[in-house]
This record gives sequence, structure tokens and C-alpha cells, in this order.
Amino acid sequence: MALVATATSIVGVASAWLIVGFDFPLRRTLSWALVLPLAVPTYLAAYAFGEFFHYTGPVQGLVRALFGFQTIRDYWFPDIRSTPGAAFVLSSVLYPYVYLTARIVFLMQGRNIADVARTLGARPGKVFWRVLLPVARPAIVAGVALVLMETVNDIGAAEYLGVRTLTFSVYATWLNRGSLEGGAQIALVMLMLVFMLLGTEQWARRRQRFHTGRATHMRARPPRRRLKGWRALAALAATALPVLAGFGIPIFVFGQYAARRLEQFYAPALTRAFLNSLATATATALITVVLALFLINAVRLCRSHGISVLVRLASIGYALPGGILGLGLLFALARFDNALDGFARAELGFRTGLLLTGSAAAVVVACAIRFLALAESAIRSGMEKLPPNLDEAARSLGHTPTRSATHVLLPLLKPAILTAAVLVFVDTIKELSATILLRPFGFNTLATFVYENASRGVPEEGAVAAILIILTALVPVMLLSGALARDREATM
Repeated sequence: MALVATATSIVGVASAWLIVGFDFPLRRTLSWALVLPLAVPTYLAAYAFGEFFHYTGPVQGLVRALFGFQTIRDYWFPDIRSTPGAAFVLSSVLYPYVYLTARIVFLMQGRNIADVARTLGARPGKVFWRVLLPVARPAIVAGVALVLMETVNDIGAAEYLGVRTLTFSVYATWLNRGSLEGGAQIALVMLMLVFMLLGTEQWARRRQRFHTGRATHMRARPPRRRLKGWRALAALAATALPVLAGFGIPIFVFGQYAARRLEQFYAPALTRAFLNSLATATATALITVVLALFLINAVRLCRSHGISVLVRLASIGYALPGGILGLGLLFALARFDNALDGFARAELGFRTGLLLTGSAAAVVVACAIRFLALAESAIRSGMEKLPPNLDEAARSLGHTPTRSATHVLLPLLKPAILTAAVLVFVDTIKELSATILLRPFGFNTLATFVYENASRGVPEEGAVAAILIILTALVPVMLLSGALARDREATM
């Protein structure tokens, strides 16, 4: 976590500063391309990096060709299957969280004060260290907190790269050693760690404010400083390398494997995994959107502090690692199934069995709890852009609260609802840790299909599934990237 936090902070903040403050070749393209690694799940990145930097991979092959080495004993090469290697892999695909938060602050908050500092004679480096970085520190800490939550949640990358983390220990203790209680004890330690991260993120945001005067907002942005010569090349390399590493390497590795296994597109096992993923993701998206609309409308109508607190608690699932959530649901769903079965036998004279435990429904429940915060946040952002007196206007015309919500608010919220559904759909497609714990026997998704092949030491056999995951996840990332590219503040 320390290595990932350091690496993502450096890469994310430096990239945002270069994109916002300077002009160099391909800057506009890289401003949205820097978000693309978000489409690559951490476990896919680990499999791709492991193959790319392997002894038989292209990098070590080039080293041997250039220097004439014959065997691995003739030279030293960093081992990607190590703790620093795992941190490098995770940082390559998670830095966009920091890049996005820092970039927004540099655009919205740092513009005027940076201009004042320049008029007083401060050089760009001093403006960054003494002015922009202190302003962006709360947003950077918030972005790093998101990165660390994803790091704690990871299981596939850590296992493949041979790093024993708490998340993997929960899985191994329960399934490999048969100790559900031991897994629960480890999960409690992880839960304490997650609450520490949440507290840090809230503490960082306590003084985070954005203010832009109306006249200033309408004023054209001063031109960026144009870089030339070696400085332009250095800025280009600094912003292009993260994209090539976090997105280029997985596409290169899995694209090559998939091109040699085109027949897998029609394989029954992959087809079932793809359909299972679609069904699970679709059901999760529908459930979370409906729940999010219900919760947001309850807060809007009741305007009670207690209701607001309950909604916040309902949205905390995104901070919980999938392993913890899956393990907790096992206890809760098993108790519910046993109670229902006992009632049916005593009162109705038949057995219901286990309806939710060990079924695909358990996977949907886990994903809905985990990704409810995504749907709620997207829809709430859309709701906040609407005039606050729409409800009163509709009621003054004789509409009931329900009718005003369905006939007035819902049509206006269609873009936000669609965004929420797409985000939840894609994150469910990528989800691995909770699915591994809760899926029924013989039930595979695209994520578990790739994971099983990688666990057997043949990640290339899951290449087609990996490409399908990346392509599916690329849709919302491209939508987000397009929004960034169309941002008037970024292109002036």
C-alpha cells in the first residue's frame, strides 16, 4: 500500500500538472488517454505484466539481443513476481484516480492563484511546489484513498505475482484450509484498515472547497506555457509512458494471445461465462439503479438528517473489499436460508433448501451492495444539477410526490440514470474477489474464467475473455475521456 500510494501520487499529480499547465505534442490526445488504464482490471494487468517481463517475453528478449547474453545467469533483471513488482502493476492501472482528482483541482481552483504567482515572477517549478500542490493536497489524498481501497480489494494480481496479502489470506484460509472462522478474523483486520482509509479520506476533504467567481469563470484561460526541444520530449514521455504501461501492455499481450485463439470466441465454456457475466451485470445494474433512485428520492422528500445518515451507510459498501463483503454475506445468507427453511418445514410441511447461499443470486446481492455507491453518486450528481423547486412546481399543479417523481424528475434524470447503470454494469463485469467466494459450483463469469486459467499457469487460455472484459470496460472510460476532451477549460 505504501509503494502504490507513492507511485500513484507521483504519476497522477505530475501528469495532471503537465496536461493542465503546459503545451507539448499530443497533449490533447494524452489528456483523455491517461484515463484508459481504468478499463484494465488489476488481475488482468498482473497476468499481462507477468508475461511481458518474463524471461521469454519481449523485454528480456531485447536485453539478451542487445548485450549478447545467453542465459538468465548472465544478467540481472527485476522480478515482477515480488512485492515491488505487484506495486508497480497496481500503480500502472490505478494512477488515473489521482490524475482525475488532481486535474480537476488544477483546472478549477489553481488557475487564478497560479496566474498571480507567475505575475510576481515565480517560475513554473516554484508555482507547482508552493502554490498548486498545497491547494490540490486534499483532492490528492482523496484519490490516493480510492487507490488504496482498490489495492486492499485486489486478490487476483497479488496471488498471481506471489504476494501474500490479507485479501488472499481470507480466501486461502477459508477454501484451502477449511476455516471460515479464521477467514472472518482476518477480514476483521482488513475492515479496521478500510475504516482507517475512510477516515483519512474524510479528513482530507474537511477543508476542500471550490470557488470560482462568475466573471472569472467566463474569462478565457491564459495560454499554457509552450514547451520546446528536450523539455517537450520529456513532457511527452512522462505522460505517454503511464498510458503505454497501464493500457498498452495488457492490450499487446492479450491481443497477441487472442489473435491465435480466435476459435475460443465460439467455445461453449467462454460463451456460458460471457452470458453469466451479462446476466449478473444486468441484474446488478437494474437493482442498484432502482435502489439509488428510491434512496435519493427519500432524502429529497423527507429532508431528515436520520434518513441522510442511513443513505450514507447504505452507500458504504464500495469501500468494503469484495472478500470481506462475500464472507459477511455467507453468514447472513446462510442464516436467512436456514430460518426460511425451518419456517417452511414447521408451518408448511416442505423444505425450501438453500435459496440464496451458493447461488448466482448471492453474487448479484454482493455486487449490488458493493456498487450501490456508484449508482447513488452518479444519480445524485444529476439531481443536483436540476432546479431545487421542481417538486414544488409539480405539486402546485396538483401532482402527488410519486407522480412528480415519475413524470417530472425521471425524464430529466435519464442521462444520469444511464451513466449509473453503465458504471455498475462494467464494474460488475470486472468484479472478481466477491464472485470467487459466493459463486455456485460450475458458475463462471469472464473474470473467474480468466482467473482459473491464470491459477493453472496458462493465462493465455483466458486471453479472449480478457479482451472481452477490457473492451466492455472501455465503453464508460471512453465516455469519460470524451467528456474530458470536450471540457472547455481544458482545451482553451
